[in-house]
Amino acid sequence: MTSDNLGELLKGAKAQDFQSLAKLLTYLEREGPSVFARAPELLSGAKMAFRLGITGPPGAGKSTLVSQIIKSARAQGQSVAVMAVDPSSPFSRGAVLGDRIRYSEHFTDSKVFIRSLGTRGSLGGLSGSAFLMLHAFDLAGFDLVIIETVGVGQTELEVVNVADFVSVVLVPESGDSIQGMKAGLLEIADLFIVNKFDRPGAESFKHELEMALQLAADHGDLPSVIGTNALKGEGVADLLKIVSEKIASKTWRSDRTSSKRLQAEARALLREDAERQISAKTSKINTLSDFAELLKKS
Repeated sequence: MTSDNLGELLKGAKAQDFQSLAKLLTYLEREGPSVFARAPELLSGAKMAFRLGITGPPGAGKSTLVSQIIKSARAQGQSVAVMAVDPSSPFSRGAVLGDRIRYSEHFTDSKVFIRSLGTRGSLGGLSGSAFLMLHAFDLAGFDLVIIETVGVGQTELEVVNVADFVSVVLVPESGDSIQGMKAGLLEIADLFIVNKFDRPGAESFKHELEMALQLAADHGDLPSVIGTNALKGEGVADLLKIVSEKIASKTWRSDRTSSKRLQAEARALLREDAERQISAKTSKINTLSDFAELLKKS
């Protein structure tokens, strides 16, 4: 792609032309962090979109909850972008990007943009491309960006490095809440959401989770715990009220450019760039001699 074509995509993205934005995201995913040198405006978007992270185990109802959040945000006149991250196959590196189907009711909304993204084998649950794409969403001037990530575990906590507010979605059947803490939930969560709150044991699980948080906390404010029923839209107003309070505080703006966040983003981008170089070199190995020669140069 020529610099002129890239410039046209950037111009279109700024105008929230979704076709241009989609092409720009594909370009960013293909080219990697080197794009920043040719498009420095990506580092200083028109405005910062607030990034809401939604994570949790499979089957917790994250996508249904996200759909309700989109509906409520649009009712308030906000433009919304969604980055729905699906796990990639360890063999093909492809992913079943099913979130486009789950969000079908928002397809015709000119102020809602949905992008599915595979993890590409990234151990953090987000590929370096996700960091790049989020800069494009800022450039496009969205009010809210929702980042829905794959499950929760030791290797899937990268969302804390890109989101301004992280919500962890659980269900009454999630089991021992203390075990959940060991997976790193306490460290990343600003809010716990017990979804499917109409199920038996939901109130008890919520109480156990609150008690576990109090016992495990050693400093700072405790994350809130709320109950929702995403299918019926119940509890979504409580969620948005908490998120709105965070947005109003404006502390997330300075947190976004903190050394910790910038270092984490740089690590993700450099790691992806290194993986690209490694893949390019190893793809040339066809014989044992090629293998030995490559290792000799390393």
